[in-house]
Amino acid sequence: MQMNSQVSSSKPAKSYSARLSTYLYRRPSLFLLLLLGLPLLWMGVIYLGSLFTLLINSFYRLDSFTGIIVHKLTLASYLDLFTPANMDIVLRTAGMALAVTIADAVLAFPLAYYTTRYATLRWKPLLYLAVLLPLWSSYLVRVYAWKLILAKEGIVSWAFAQLGLEPLLNFLLGLPVIGGSSLSLSPTGIFLVFVYVWLPYMILPIMAALERVPKSLLEASGDLGARPGITFRRVTLPLAIPGVIAGSIFTFSLTLGDFIVPATLGNSSYFIGQVVLAHQGTSGNLPLAAAFTMVPISIMIIYLLVARRMGAFDAL
Repeated sequence: MQMNSQVSSSKPAKSYSARLSTYLYRRPSLFLLLLLGLPLLWMGVIYLGSLFTLLINSFYRLDSFTGIIVHKLTLASYLDLFTPANMDIVLRTAGMALAVTIADAVLAFPLAYYTTRYATLRWKPLLYLAVLLPLWSSYLVRVYAWKLILAKEGIVSWAFAQLGLEPLLNFLLGLPVIGGSSLSLSPTGIFLVFVYVWLPYMILPIMAALERVPKSLLEASGDLGARPGITFRRVTLPLAIPGVIAGSIFTFSLTLGDFIVPATLGNSSYFIGQVVLAHQGTSGNLPLAAAFTMVPISIMIIYLLVARRMGAFDAL
C-alpha cells in the first residue's frame, strides 16, 4: 500500500512536466524565446548597447579650451585620426597585427599538419596539451616572463653573447624601425611576445580544418598519379586555408586591441590600445578614444566579411 501511494503521489509531477513539455512543443516560438531571451537581452543591451554608446561618443568632441566634452554631433574626432601622428599609430598597429598573423600562420601550419596527419594516437593528445598548456597560465605572468627573458640581462642576450653573435644583436637593435635599447624595449620584442601569446589561437583552427580533410580524398589524389607535393598544394592546402583565415581572425583582432604587451615591452611608440587607454584615462578625451576604438572595429568588420566569403567560419 505504501508503494502504491508513492507511485500515485509521483504521477501529478510527471503529468505536469509532460503537459509543460507538450505546451512548449506546440509553441516553438515561445520555447525559442524562453531559450534565447536572456542571452539576446544581454547581447542587445550590454554588448550592442555599449558599442552603440561608443559610436555616439565618437561623434562628440572635446573643447580644447575648457576640457569639457561638447555633446553635439560632429566629425572632429574622426578628422583628428588623419593627423600624421595618429595615422602613424594606426599604421604601426595594423602593420604589427599583419606581421604577427603571418608569422603565426607560418609557425602553426607545420605543427598542425604533423599533429593531424602523422602523430600517433599516443602523441596526438600530448601535442594538443602542449598547445593548450600556455593558455592555462596567467596572461600577465607570461608577458612579464618574456620581459625578463628579452631584457639586457636575460637569457636571450646571454645566449647571443655565448655564441659570439652579440654584434649581430646590437646591429638589429640599432635598426630604426625594429630596434631599441634592448629586445624588451623594442618593436622586435613586442613582435616576439605577440607571436608567442597568440600562436595557440592560430594552431587550433588549422588543426580543426585539417581534421576535416578526408583521408580518402588524399588517397584518391595519389591513386590518380599525383605526387605528395602536388596533393598537398592542390588538395590539402586549399582545404586548410579556411582554418588559416579563422586563426588569423583571432591573431589579427587580438593584436589590434592589445595594450598590455606594447606597454610592457614597447618604447615611446604608441599602439591603438595604449592611445585609447591614455585618452579616456589620462587626458579625458573620450570622443577621440572612441574614434580610435572604431578603427579596429571597422577593420575587423571588413576582415570578417572577407573571411566569411572564404568559408573561414566553417573551421571555427
